[in-house]
Amino acid sequence: MPDQPSPLEAKIRRLIALAGPMPVAEFMGLCLGDRDHGYYTTQEALGAAGDFITAPEISQMFGELIGLWAAAVWHRMGSPANVRLVELGPGRATMIQDMLRAAHVMPEFRNALAVHLVETSPVLIQRQKQTLANHDVSIVWHDALSDVPDGPAIIVANEFFDAMPIHQAVKQEDGWRERVVGIDASGALAFGLGADALKFFEQTLPANVRAAPIGAIYEWRGDAQALEVGRRVVRGGGAALIIDYGHVTSDVGDTLQAVRAHRTSRRTSISRRSASPPRASAHASMDRSSRRRCCAGSASSNAPPISRRSRRPTRRPRSMRRSCA
Repeated sequence: MPDQPSPLEAKIRRLIALAGPMPVAEFMGLCLGDRDHGYYTTQEALGAAGDFITAPEISQMFGELIGLWAAAVWHRMGSPANVRLVELGPGRATMIQDMLRAAHVMPEFRNALAVHLVETSPVLIQRQKQTLANHDVSIVWHDALSDVPDGPAIIVANEFFDAMPIHQAVKQEDGWRERVVGIDASGALAFGLGADALKFFEQTLPANVRAAPIGAIYEWRGDAQALEVGRRVVRGGGAALIIDYGHVTSDVGDTLQAVRAHRTSRRTSISRRSASPPRASAHASMDRSSRRRCCAGSASSNAPPISRRSRRPTRRPRSMRRSCA
């Protein structure tokens, strides 16, 4: 008997039947963030028993170093009596817990902290509350960064932007067409192309992307999150530290991938076994130059080179391993 579609896949099929093929960004957003059936909203994905491991789960030194960085930033800000320590997508709260531990070396900084966690997953919020139950600082949860009260802020995000939905466009003879998800002749979910070329899209692209060959794929994300980060830093004062993997300059390439049981899958079709919603996490590389341009008019940016490698299973040095259960 063939596998039955998951409740989310059934929902996606209904939406496609009503409105036609949906952009990749809408498909990815539903897979990861649907309130009732999404990957992140219904399960705890991180850790050895999950689908992937991030740096804070490997060694506490990662979060502790970022905590010391935050304390140094607070001092350079003039040591405000109240500062918001904000994390976007805190996962199991491992990194923020390590940051708070490191903050003990500067008691004045720790006493000034109010922690704000931006999280939309009810499952992860419960895990975060368990992790942070014994900390004596104010901790508040929000659905969006815009909900965090204004004021001096230190914002951190580790592997957050790579899980934000991406749009994809494919270059054709008549221009760039948005990549969509529809239902093929066999009845399976499948990638396809929008019926019409995107108007004036070519004019928005860097020169190297405009020169790409027919069939090339270009990816982009909405700018709202990055713009809000820049706005908060400029208007309230502070700094933001964004840690992610991706490419240094805007370019073509298909980086969308599914991650399940610490294995990655990058395919031209949507496999029910490995990438069907919501049975695997979905990620795509961050365009660092695009993120920096979003903040160029409001906040200065100083970013070191970032990893070009895709998310993949991590082999941890024995001396650095921590419990990931």
